[in-house]
Amino acid sequence: MQRRLTNLRARLPQALLLAMLGLLTSTGIASATTAPPAPDCQKGEFCVWGEESYGGAVRKFDLRTSNPEECIPLPEGFNGHSFVNRLSRDVTIYQSEECTTEGDFITYPGGGTYVPQGPFVIRALKIWD
Repeated sequence: MQRRLTNLRARLPQALLLAMLGLLTSTGIASATTAPPAPDCQKGEFCVWGEESYGGAVRKFDLRTSNPEECIPLPEGFNGHSFVNRLSRDVTIYQSEECTTEGDFITYPGGGTYVPQGPFVIRALKIWD
């Protein structure tokens, strides 16, 4: 009996180390497989989603369809909650449909700005020249 306890005490640190390694590697694999996909927004586009974390309906804007320095209200009934700026220009988002400064507004740099949860409900935007 004494000999079995001595063997158990000698192997306990090794067993604990193996158990910890198993937990660490299984947690890493699980989190790697559950990562959310990147939002679908191409270079040269400003994309706005109707839900946080790039969910729901999406509206896309680019320089072919949007004039720089003009207020661009989002479609009636559509409110933005997350967005990506992949334009080469800065874009200001507005809480107001008229791009007024009475409500909240913030300018985000171009080139790859990802915002999964907007600071307020987005109702209009302006692309800068």
